[in-house]
Parts: sequence; C-alpha cells; structure tokens
Amino acid sequence: VDYLESTGVRFGADLNASTSFDETIYELTVPTDSARLFEKGFQILADWSRALTFDSTELARERNVVIEEWRLGRGASARMRDKQFPVVFSGSRYANRIPIGDKHTLETAPRSQVKRFYDDWYRPDLMAIVAVGDFDKLKVERLIKAQFGSWTVKKPERPRQSFPVPDHDSTLVTIATDSEATRSTVAVYYLQPLRPQKTVGDFREEIVGSLYNDMLNARLQEIAQRPGAPFIGAFSNQGRLIRTKDVYVLTAITPDSGVEAGLRAVVTEGERVAQHGFTATELDRVKRETLRAMESAYAERDKTPSASFVSQYEGAFLEHTAVPSIAQEYTLYQQLVPGIQLSEVNALAHKWLSDRSRVIVVNAPQKAAAALPGEQALRAVLDSAAHVNVAAYTDSVSNAPLVAAPPTPGKI
Repeated sequence: VDYLESTGVRFGADLNASTSFDETIYELTVPTDSARLFEKGFQILADWSRALTFDSTELARERNVVIEEWRLGRGASARMRDKQFPVVFSGSRYANRIPIGDKHTLETAPRSQVKRFYDDWYRPDLMAIVAVGDFDKLKVERLIKAQFGSWTVKKPERPRQSFPVPDHDSTLVTIATDSEATRSTVAVYYLQPLRPQKTVGDFREEIVGSLYNDMLNARLQEIAQRPGAPFIGAFSNQGRLIRTKDVYVLTAITPDSGVEAGLRAVVTEGERVAQHGFTATELDRVKRETLRAMESAYAERDKTPSASFVSQYEGAFLEHTAVPSIAQEYTLYQQLVPGIQLSEVNALAHKWLSDRSRVIVVNAPQKAAAALPGEQALRAVLDSAAHVNVAAYTDSVSNAPLVAAPPTPGKI
C-alpha cells in the first residue's frame, strides 16, 4: 500500500478489494505512462494471488483491520439485514454465511485455517485477470503470462460447490426494526429460477423485462406525486439476487404508520397489470425512450470509463454472461425493440407475480414497531390482492404544447 500510494494510487479508490457471497474481486488502478509502475501492478496481483506468507505479526494486524471493518458495518441496515437473510435465503447455505464472516472466527481462526482457505480457493482455475486501459494489449497479455503462466494447481483440488436457494410454497415474512433506522420500507421478493444471459433471445427477454419495469415504475411514480399517496416512493425491478437465484421485487417506501397501506397499494398496481395489462400508448412511449437512451449511449461510447468494461468482463467470467459491444447492443436494440409486442410484456405479470416462493420484507424504525402490521396481516394483503377486481389504468397524456401561445420575443 505504501509503495502504491507513493506512485499516486489512492487506497480505497484505486486500490481495493470486495467480497460478496460468491467471489472476491481485487481492483488495482495503475498509471500506464510509466512502464515500470505498470508492470509492477501485475507483479502485485500475482503476489496477492499466490505468494502470501501469512506472517504471524501481519495476520494479527489484519484481524484487527477486518474486525474494525465488521464493527463499522454494524449499522441499522446491517443489523436488520442479519435478521432477514435467514428468511430471504431460507433453507440455503446463504442464510447464515454473511460475506464478512463471524466475529468469533475472525478473532480466533488459527493461522493454519486461514492458510488452508487461501490454498483451497486461490487457484488459477478459479481466477481471471481483467485488464482495461490505454495500452498495447499484446504486451499486457505477455505480462500476464509472465506472472501467472507458470502457476500450477496443487493437488488434490477442493471442488467448488454451487449452493441453491430452494423454492417454497408458503409466503415467508420477516419484520426487522432498529433504533437507528430512518425510514420504513416494505418489499415483496418473488424468487425466480436463474435466467441465462448468453444468447440474443436472452438479451431480448431482458429488454422485455426492462420495458415492463419502466412502465410500472412510471405508474408508481405518478401515484407517489398525488396528495395523500399511500407511499413516498415505490419501485419495480428484476435481476440477480445471488449466483444461483433471480428475483423480482416490488418495494414501497412508506410513512411509519402506513406499511400495510403501502404494501396494498404497490401489489394492487402489480395486480392491475396482471388483470388489464399496459396500454399500447404506454408501450409506444417507453419504446421511444429506450431507443433514445441507447442512441445517446452509443453516441457517447468513446467516453465509456474503463471501470464499466471491467464490470462487464467480471460478469462474463463469474456469471457466464454475454458481453456485447456497445455497437452490437445498439444494433440489437434497433432490431429487437420495434418488434416487441404488448402481449408479451403483459404476460410477465402472470409469470413474475407468483404466489410461490415469495418473501415479504419489512424494515422500520424501532419507534414505529407498535404500528407495524403482523405477519398474518401482511400475508392477507397479498392473498386478497389477487381476488380483487381493479379498474384498468387510463393513460391520459395531453398532446397540447407545453406553452400554448409562445410570448413575443424581447429585445437585447
């Protein structure tokens, strides 16, 4: 760290590491205008990957660093999350394996156990090096091979297992309060099978889902702007929960005393789509906005930061997702978006709003605990929403100009 900071690399911004449930990613930003510093960056990556000494003094020092990181992360969000993960990931290994680990283990794990973990999982067959920047790519490939090419895997290899999150027939509920929480939220997680992201067909499905969320989010935003709205804000989104599970989520930010009303309002809007679908004018409008956004991204493609490419390549290695270029994406959007039919977007409501494998998640300040609905009341909101006939949405958009009669220009 001292060496890198002496070259202008900033700890945290340019030199960092992150650990999630399924992977650890080391990030290093180095200057490319100095061959010596640039090449040293690859040596540092190699040292991290296979040359740690586990010096006892350094290990003791690092324990304190990680325990302090654990302590600083013990805010309201973390405390409520720890109560809720066992429910969201019910029946799974993920339920009780938080990435930063257990404080007792951090304090007491012997050197041999820490080294065993390093030897088991820091292996070339489980790693990839991603390099993005203004450099000669053939030279960089040679640098990577020089540092990593002779690395052989120790035998026997420990198999890397994939841990599923099992489906369930019931509606699970988790309610967490905290004295330092600043707002109340309620969300419904609809757990879904993992969707592949490899083919043009998969890419088209992503676009269809994006159109669905954009249209529903526009409706939810419209409701939030009304006087006396049942929620302060509400959101619809779909994506990857963890490596083995996708999820669709309806979320409402509510007044402390309005969790049940907010939940009812947001699921009612989902049910409105399920019963009546979106309108043709909504779809036409969101298609135009989507194509306009892609045209803007394509026009500014030369301004794409290196970190954006790195993120895409990480996904390609870790989650086996496809990595189309911005030019390919632009072409695909032009080809695919016009042909997407209203019926296939509307069909997602019946696919996503399932009564299986769903979890109601409530977060609130401790002071609001007495006003929170119980688990049965929250389940009843979801159960009743599917049996209530709701009116179709009316897409009333004015075609009038913003200013009916432009004023006479003045003089300067």
